[in-house]
Amino acid sequence: MNRVVTSTTLTQSVAEHLRSLIHRGEFGPGDRLPAERELAEQLGVARMSLRDAIKTLQADGYVEVRRGARGGTFVTELQRPVENWRARMRKQTGEIDEIADFRIALESYAVRLAAARRTPSDLSVLRSAIKSLSHTEGLPSFRLADSRFHDGLAQAAGNVRLETAIHAARGELFSPHDILMYKEPLEATRKDHEAIYAAVRDRDADRAEVLMREHIERTRHQLREVIFGSAAGQA
Repeated sequence: MNRVVTSTTLTQSVAEHLRSLIHRGEFGPGDRLPAERELAEQLGVARMSLRDAIKTLQADGYVEVRRGARGGTFVTELQRPVENWRARMRKQTGEIDEIADFRIALESYAVRLAAARRTPSDLSVLRSAIKSLSHTEGLPSFRLADSRFHDGLAQAAGNVRLETAIHAARGELFSPHDILMYKEPLEATRKDHEAIYAAVRDRDADRAEVLMREHIERTRHQLREVIFGSAAGQA
């Protein structure tokens, strides 16, 4: 059966793409999105479709549109989207575990490929992401540095389809660090990234895979604690 692509599905796709970028930390609270013409060109869509997508994000509390000389489309503090996302995860039993399982399947294999295929340039990208993580000044910059490290590993794997799937899976989640205390996850994440980087640098695929699994399992635990409370986090 042929699938008919409508302006509605295109608008939804654009909105979902922008929502994913916000979830992953590419745009954080207070950030201004690129100008309409520039963003439409980047996404390869008509400006009308982009406007409709922005309206969707605005209705969901992700962005606000400001008028005037210093106006534009800005990311909100994300309080309503985070609470709505958390409520949805509570209702959809098993959703968090499915996403975590999917991420483990994708990223544990990707890190094996990265250990085998990484180049000096790939290692430089990973080192830069770890350095950025060590010098973050708040949650938005923390999320961005975290995403850049995982993006760097996905790129080092050298498989575009796998990289795309990893981006999509990570985009389904709000980072738990938006809700949890800041310092503790920062230090744990930095240590995890440094250990994974060392394994990839040393081309130790087995160790890299184990470390990635442990890293995502820690994220699973944090997310369950955020969504269901500490008792569920111990389950």
